[in-house]
Amino acid sequence: MTPNAASASPAPSRRSFLTSTAVAAAVAGGMPLLTACGGGQEGRKEGATSGKAAQKILPAFVTSGVVAPDIPAKNGSAAGFTKAIAMDRLKTSVPKKLGSGGTLMIMAPLWGTPPDSGNPYYRAMNAAIGVETTWQNQDGNTYDEKLGAVLASSDIPDVVVVPGWNLNGRIPSAVNAKFADLGPYLSGDRVKDYPNLAAVPTDAWQRAIFGGRLRAIPMPASCVTNIAPFYRKDVFDKKGWRLPRSTDEFLAWAKEATDAKGGVWACSDMKWTAFNAFGVLNGSDKALWWNLKDGKLINRIETEEYLEALEWARKLFAAGVVHPDDKAGKTANPANARFTAGKLLVYNQDLSDWFGKTSEQRTQSSDFEMAAMDIFTHDGGDPLLWAVQPANIFTFVSKKASERQIKDFLAIANFCASPYGTKEWLLTNYGVQSTDFDLRKGVPTKTTKGVNEVVGAFDYTGDPAAFVAHPDLPDVTRGMVEWQQRMGAFTRKSSFYGLTVTEPSRWANLADDFEQLEDDVVRGRKKVADVQQAVSDWKKRGGDDLRDWYRKLLDDTGSAK
Repeated sequence: MTPNAASASPAPSRRSFLTSTAVAAAVAGGMPLLTACGGGQEGRKEGATSGKAAQKILPAFVTSGVVAPDIPAKNGSAAGFTKAIAMDRLKTSVPKKLGSGGTLMIMAPLWGTPPDSGNPYYRAMNAAIGVETTWQNQDGNTYDEKLGAVLASSDIPDVVVVPGWNLNGRIPSAVNAKFADLGPYLSGDRVKDYPNLAAVPTDAWQRAIFGGRLRAIPMPASCVTNIAPFYRKDVFDKKGWRLPRSTDEFLAWAKEATDAKGGVWACSDMKWTAFNAFGVLNGSDKALWWNLKDGKLINRIETEEYLEALEWARKLFAAGVVHPDDKAGKTANPANARFTAGKLLVYNQDLSDWFGKTSEQRTQSSDFEMAAMDIFTHDGGDPLLWAVQPANIFTFVSKKASERQIKDFLAIANFCASPYGTKEWLLTNYGVQSTDFDLRKGVPTKTTKGVNEVVGAFDYTGDPAAFVAHPDLPDVTRGMVEWQQRMGAFTRKSSFYGLTVTEPSRWANLADDFEQLEDDVVRGRKKVADVQQAVSDWKKRGGDDLRDWYRKLLDDTGSAK
């Protein structure tokens, strides 16, 4: 593993929860007041907060000048670091311990086996920060169930990590009721006591406002779509294939490239790319499903583009160019494994897969090369892409925590939000040298012990502004950041971009069945007409009422773009 390689780990870290709904972004914002419908800020369970109300809550932004990136952020992209920074040139971003020596219990999801509680990494971090932490690691696959049970009880850990995709059902209202207001410690210039947190982009903080209060430490990331269509560049170059500019060109290429008898298929399920190719509103966050167009608030599932995208993705399956495992829904042999094995030539996945699969394959074959296609479109023109949310993973402090405990937590968050190129960042992400990592050609590389222990812990509690740093694969680093920059030039922000909106609970699960319906349609088990009927039913069961609720929210207050 290499700097920032946590983003490529099969066990998702805070920096990269790799799911179709894990998204983030970074740019500052704020427009007129956005409050709940029919209620004040304190104790509110529905709505969102922006504009003047948010400005009273948001931390001041102070750019970090500790280390300059090789590739500055542009068009909403992450910054890029292509070179390793020598150990003797690492900067210091936390010159003194901010922790009081107190204790904190932290609950977080973990994919894998929990490390021993007294391992060298935990001990080193505790000593450096000045806080004694105990970790309650929970199975990431069932974290929503555990989270719901814990928040329904009176026994809540001091600190709790909440992924945005778990903010369903009764959990959003529990967040407002059970977690502390961090505003008295972070709002305005108060955040300057924690310089690394002050460098977190403003619109990531905007997402951390729940129930009219700043209740969380957010994870900032690029606002550009995180789903890229990857292709086998080595094979394309060898065959002389031109990258498609339109969906028709892609289908024509796919038919040519598929050799079922030879065990090679053109692509995996391309539904996610289809949505981008047809300019469909982002589906990663319920608030992003809505956008004001020509004076009318519309939902993504009501648009022609949505239906057209599903129909095109269905055509790929019908043409026999999609790998059979995708149609069967088999997960034992994931698309990226078929891709590296040469059984699949194109698949869509989180952008971080670029580093993960390249790093894996270059230890086995020097000929392997992958890259990300620029988003092609239905008509061959420029794409219309929609920004993802500026943060989608949050860490909260219990409302029962003492002031000392809150400050100790902020000491942890500030330490862990140290930027790339600092001693604190290296310790947070790689642990103890010679125990958790060694240097290989000047690049920190985790040992087996480090892989098993430096995961799913402190990296959840704080993050710097989005960056990519793979100095052992500088071409991949540059490719990832420049792809974001190119796609960022075509990215727009929908009406509720940047806001954490708590919908009324009576409508919270209204659209839950659409993802399964989409998958059934593209695989030929259902028809596009079934989607149209589902949309009609959705409207009758509350979709139109929910539209009115969102419209009032927007009319009363404005957006945060």
